Amino acid sequence: MRGIVYDGTAPAVRTDVEVRPPGPTDVAIRIVNAGVCHSDLSVLDGSIPFPTPLVMGHEGAGVVDAVGSEVTKLKVGDHVVLSTLKYCGQCSACNTGFPTRCRRSFGVMSQPFTVGGEPAYNFAATSVFTDVTVVDQVQAVKVSKDIPLQSACLIGCGVITGAGAVLNTADVTHGQTVAVFGVGGIGLNVIQAAKLCDASRIIAVDTMASKKDLALDFGATDFVDASDGGAVEQIQQLVKGGVDWSFECVGHPAVVGDAVKALDWGGNCVIIGVPAPTAKMEVPITHLTHIDRGVRGCRYGGARPHHDIPLLVQLYLDGKLKLDELVSKTYPMESFAEVVEDMHAGRLARGVLTYS
Repeated sequence: MRGIVYDGTAPAVRTDVEVRPPGPTDVAIRIVNAGVCHSDLSVLDGSIPFPTPLVMGHEGAGVVDAVGSEVTKLKVGDHVVLSTLKYCGQCSACNTGFPTRCRRSFGVMSQPFTVGGEPAYNFAATSVFTDVTVVDQVQAVKVSKDIPLQSACLIGCGVITGAGAVLNTADVTHGQTVAVFGVGGIGLNVIQAAKLCDASRIIAVDTMASKKDLALDFGATDFVDASDGGAVEQIQQLVKGGVDWSFECVGHPAVVGDAVKALDWGGNCVIIGVPAPTAKMEVPITHLTHIDRGVRGCRYGGARPHHDIPLLVQLYLDGKLKLDELVSKTYPMESFAEVVEDMHAGRLARGVLTYS
């Protein structure tokens, strides 16, 4: 079968990919659509170190193709969204509703694939840039067949991470003010979740002015062009004193610094972006302690996948969550290089691979 394989040098579409049969608690998923996320690019540029060869991709949706002998909640033919969170379901974090804090869910690496007969790793415990993948049953969340899989696939990473940062990690309430740094697939979902929370001012910040219209369409009330710097000053002109919440969706230390500086007294910054492993945050401690500001990280939107994914699907079906509008363009698997080029050029909210 086909798969996009990274060998440590360059990604390539291979036709000699095979995946093992599902174990007792596994499910095999025939992938229908997969979103291409900046985390995928981070593997290619080394920002996310990962052993190779690996079958790429982590944001996908498809149809159950086979189930293991102990799987009881899924059956062949079910539509599912895949989650990267392979949590144990037994530790104190899982049992208290915080599976993103499950220590067994972090750094999970296995080799369920072969490429040309040689073992190959999966990425983020999923690997969706292939015709069929095998995951643990906790990672496959059944969804309504009323939602197109082309839109549903985005929920598994970009949507649940961005919206979850607002709905789970933060506590944005009616009338509060929000600044969103980075208007990509994550940032757009932060924006629309902040709108759901009835924030009074949602300021989108990006270095590409071309993203303004899309940001406003998703619910931003203002757009700050940060291409020449001065983002903090522009925000403070819009909201005297600064915002109640800032969300950093880029993963760059300088942007984190601006996101903290943009806060009002008592404000909180949520860091979502994935930086290089050696990146350090340089924020004067007194910028926090003297005016009661807070900073916290957010992994995978603080998600509870089997609760949050159906919730997000229902919001979409009720017309309260934009998903179709996130899909800027679709591509066949063989055009992966074109997706990468379009992402680097800032042309996409999300590019989606479509498998025939």
